[in-house]
Amino acid sequence: MTQPFRIRTPEGAKPVNFRFDGKSYTGVEGDSLASALLANGVHLTGRSYKYHRPRGILAAGPEEPNALMGISRGDGRFEPNVRAPMQELRGGLIANSQNRWPSLRLDIGEVNDWMAPFFSAGFYYKTFMWPAAAWKHLYEPVIRYAAGLGVAPKQADPDRYSSRFAHCDVLVVGMGPAGLAAALAAAATGAEVIVCDERAEAGGSLLSESGATIDGQVGAAWAGEAEAQLRAMANVRVLTRATAFGYYAQNMVSIAERVTDHVATPDRKSPRERLWQVRAKRSCWRRAPSSAFSCSTATTGRV
Repeated sequence: MTQPFRIRTPEGAKPVNFRFDGKSYTGVEGDSLASALLANGVHLTGRSYKYHRPRGILAAGPEEPNALMGISRGDGRFEPNVRAPMQELRGGLIANSQNRWPSLRLDIGEVNDWMAPFFSAGFYYKTFMWPAAAWKHLYEPVIRYAAGLGVAPKQADPDRYSSRFAHCDVLVVGMGPAGLAAALAAAATGAEVIVCDERAEAGGSLLSESGATIDGQVGAAWAGEAEAQLRAMANVRVLTRATAFGYYAQNMVSIAERVTDHVATPDRKSPRERLWQVRAKRSCWRRAPSSAFSCSTATTGRV
């Protein structure tokens, strides 16, 4: 498979077909939606909220501000505002751009950009007050129609969701080099460890730093071995595709695990997502932007 903007195709990688804005493309296993689009030369992925200026992929993770997609699996399975770098490519994936009409390349909303010089500070508050009757019948309906990003699902969600409680001695959030090292060190003492990461594989920054080495190994290879060691330990639970999103009193951490979003034909009996509520004696997380780890100890004696 030849793609003009792909640096290299991993040896033995299987092609994966997907659609974006009604057009068919081909990526490879391991791609995110963002990397597959870039490999196919697709750089226009969205429009800015106010002036509808063209926007492309800016980041490689959950901080992506532009490439927000509506992802559909059919049968009422639709989710808006999914960040393209965080969506794993799967067979039959259907993605659509948002905040444009009638199409991404020809967007009527771009007229706002041409009119930008006339939109001075306070323009909205002065203009929309006159005449008074126009607010209810003209201004408000137009503003409400133009507001928001994405389209809310209209059909009932047929998927199943589950929740689970867990306790551990140490919870490590993030499986970059510091997180993996912390989890290995804690597990070696016999502590019950849970380690999670929002990505599909461990490594963090090591996956993109080709020159990084740890203990004489290429960084990505070291991360893969460290993850395998953790998974082989009976006192360790490894959660990938799992986003820690809430930190509460006495070291209660909430984690959302994406169970089947990356599977082309998921088992109907499996939940789509699982909510973990983890109570830890000690939790550790990376303090951005440094690679240092912070740890917090539960104030209660019983966990």
